[in-house]
Parts: sequence; structure tokens; C-alpha cells
Amino acid sequence: MKLTTPITITAADSDARTITGRIVAFDEQANASTGKVVFAKGSIQPAQVFLNLEHDRTRRIGKSMEMSLDGDSAINATFKISNTQAGSDSLIEAMDGLRDGFSVELMVEDYVQEKGYMKVLKAELTGVALVSEPAVRSARVAEVAANQDSETQEVSDTTNPNEGDKVENTTEQAASAVDPVAAPEVETVQASSRPSYYSAPRSPINSKVTYLEHYLKANILHDEDSRQYVKAADNTTSTAPGMIPTPQSTTVINALANADRGMIDALSREALVGEGMTFELPKITAVPTVANIAENAAITESNLSATFLSVPVQSFKGRAISTIELIDRSRPEYLTALLANLEFAYAKVTDEFAVGTIAGAGQQTGVNANTATGFLGYTSQAAGAVYGSSLGFARNIVVSPGQWTNIMGYNDNGAPLYNAAQPSNAAGNVRGDSLRGVVSPGLNLFVSRSIGNAGPTTSTGDFSMVVVNPDAWTWYESSRFNLRTNINSDGTIDILYYGYAAIAPKIPFGACWNQN
Repeated sequence: MKLTTPITITAADSDARTITGRIVAFDEQANASTGKVVFAKGSIQPAQVFLNLEHDRTRRIGKSMEMSLDGDSAINATFKISNTQAGSDSLIEAMDGLRDGFSVELMVEDYVQEKGYMKVLKAELTGVALVSEPAVRSARVAEVAANQDSETQEVSDTTNPNEGDKVENTTEQAASAVDPVAAPEVETVQASSRPSYYSAPRSPINSKVTYLEHYLKANILHDEDSRQYVKAADNTTSTAPGMIPTPQSTTVINALANADRGMIDALSREALVGEGMTFELPKITAVPTVANIAENAAITESNLSATFLSVPVQSFKGRAISTIELIDRSRPEYLTALLANLEFAYAKVTDEFAVGTIAGAGQQTGVNANTATGFLGYTSQAAGAVYGSSLGFARNIVVSPGQWTNIMGYNDNGAPLYNAAQPSNAAGNVRGDSLRGVVSPGLNLFVSRSIGNAGPTTSTGDFSMVVVNPDAWTWYESSRFNLRTNINSDGTIDILYYGYAAIAPKIPFGACWNQN
């Protein structure tokens, strides 16, 4: 973790080309580039580092000449400024109060998060920068050293909250901080020997928008001020993630539910009557007979009789509770996803209800259907059993996902049976990207996650396949998915999602399950 904290410069000597100041204070709260921070005693050790201009590592203006611990409370440093135009300008700017702040650059190796601030336990000093914008007015040059021949001027700051502090001569202290070789005698005026806290550079970058504004100005318009702001912000993906926009897609990932209803899709469908919780269907129980009667022989009497099949209407309901704030302040995709998932849950429970009803009333065969040969034997036998019981043809077969997997793998000497391109093996068509297909002997294939052997839907055991005459079983449903909302006294919103449906076993044995 990279971290920078600015602090005041205490001395600048244009002849000796040195700048002196306290760069770290221990156990004092600072406003660093990462927020509030405190450096534990001994967490930072003096090191030989470069002095950079405004944290730009490509603009080095000097390097540390002396750096020492001030007891266990601080680190003081003296930097030798290079004899370059940038170095000379920096000395003048520091002495004139134009660029008069220190800001240390650290690589944090160990820290703990305290309440309201980060406490650094160990960090490596990687550099120090000369900066122009401390966040508080008091973080300025507090001591200026000049030639003895020059006129000594007091440094005053009318905005310094410590106005009235004692002013004392610190010539001996300043002289010890500069190069001992040919260092001239200097006089100093000290307004404050130590700041009360650290401060982060004042910067107009305080949001993603302002960061983008100054980034564009710096890179497109070559605005020097903006370039410094961006540099001082230390904006990298690891140190300032808040400045990096994180867009969110409107695509919602959902691997838990969908609207598939394989079993219901394989049945005949009709609209549900509008009233009552039960309705009746007339069902013929006896039909007239016709016989071969000899001449003058008596004709056997026969009648047509019927009864009524009573079909109960089922209600399926789902409830979701949200708050007014969530509905008002969320993106529209939230409500769309909520309603979609209620629909998915409705589809799942209704398909499971249809599977359970047919499983409890249909007939079974005793063929092991878990091989290619067994599957052909089961479908052929089940189709015959359905026709014999319902006098209607079995046109559909519904299987579990596990049996779907088996069917796609059935082959004849390596040539697939149900997803083949050659006409010789085109006994049907089954694809891995479709829940519909055709299998021998001409049955329409449907896949239902609701089918399983009283367990996982990938089951391949008993009751994992059913051959059905759709005319023998009919699914009745009202206008799908009525929606009701209610705002409660506590500000929550009830969303009730419900519908009515019924399944009619017109001819129960019109369905035939596998049973090994």
C-alpha cells in the first residue's frame, strides 16, 4: 500500500542548497492519501531517499543528506538540492513560501485498522516530495535560513492559529542541519518548530467526476496544475479504488430458477373456468354395443352412460416483501428481476405438481430403460400400453435431465442415434442446447427438472421417464400470474404473486412411467 503525508519544512538554505524539516511524527494522527493514519513508534526507519517534486518520481530535485530520529517522536531530514534549474527554482519557491511542504512517500507493509483511522506498524520510506498545497495554512515553511549579509526577515502568517507563539533564534540548530563544509553563518526566525498534525495536500479531486476532469485536462490539454493534482492524488488501482468507476451491467445472472415446465408443456392445455374451486367434466362410463345378429334374432339392448369427473382447482402463491425505499430508489432491473423470479418459482411448483399427480395415477412398465436397447424397448412397450389403455396414441415423452444425458449419448457403433447427421441413424433428433427433440418411435421429447426418483432431478432410476397421451391428461390454468400489492403501516410492500390451475386425469393410464 502506497501512502503519502505532507508536513512543514523547517529550513531552506539557498547557498548550501539544503532544505531541512521534520518528515515523520510518531503517534500523531495524520490526514494521509488513504485517510486518517497514525504511525506507531519505530514503524519507519531513516533511509537514503530522493526528494521528488510534487510526488513525480521523474522530476527528482535532490536527495537526503542527513536523516535522523528525534528520540522516539519523529524523523528529521536534510536534503541536498541539485544544482539544476528545477532545484534552484524549488529552493526559491520554498524560501518564498510558494512550494513549502514536505510529503513522505511510504510503502506500508503491516498495519491494523483502528476505529476511525489506520495505524501503521511497519513501513518502508521510499521517497519524500516537495509539495505546494498542504491542506492547512499552518503547514508552511516555519524556518528560513539566508546569508548573513542578507536582511533577516521575520516569517509571519496571519492565518496561523498559533499566533503569539514565542519566536526564538535557532541559528545553531539550523547550522547543524546543513553541510558542515563551507556552510555560512545564518540567522533564523522560527515561527513554529513542530506542526500539531499532518495534512494531506489540498486538491480539487474529490470524486470520480473531478478526477476524470483533471485527468483529461492533464493528458489532453497538458494543464500543469491538473497534472500535479492527478499525481498528488496517487491514483492507482491499488491505492485509490474509489476513483475508479465500477460500472454494473443490467444483465442478471440466475442459475437457480427458470420458467421451464417440461411436463405441463407435454400435456393438452385448456383455459380454467372462471368460478368455483371445483369443476366437473362428463366422462363416458359405458357405450352402446353392436353385434353380429342373425336374421330374426333378438338384438341386445345397450345404452350410453356417463358420470362426472370432479377436478379440484389448486391455488399457487408466492410472496415477496420489499420496502418503499427499495422500490423507489433502486434501479428498474431490481423490480424486473423480482417479478421474473416469482414467475420462475410459480413455473417450478406447478410443474412439480403435475409430475406428482401423474406419477400417482399412471401405469408403469418393467423395462430397464438405461441403455440404448432398453430405451427402445421401454418407449415401444409404453406406447403400446398407453394406446391399449386410452385408445389414443402416445405422442410425447418427458424425461429427467439425467435421462436426457443418456439419450444424447446413445449410439450405434459410435454413430449417435438421436443427434446424427446421416439419414441411416436419423431415428430422431436430440440436441444439447434444446429441451425439445424427437426420439424413436416418433415421440416428441420434453425435458423436465421436476422429474426424478424422489430425489435429484438428474435421476435415471424409476419414474425418470414417462410416455404420455396428451389427450388423456389436460392442464387447466387461469390467466397466468395475478399480481397484488399492499403497502403496510411500517412502509413495507407486500407483493403477492399467484394463480389458479388444475390437472384433469381424463384417462389416468394414458401415461406410462418406466420402472426397472
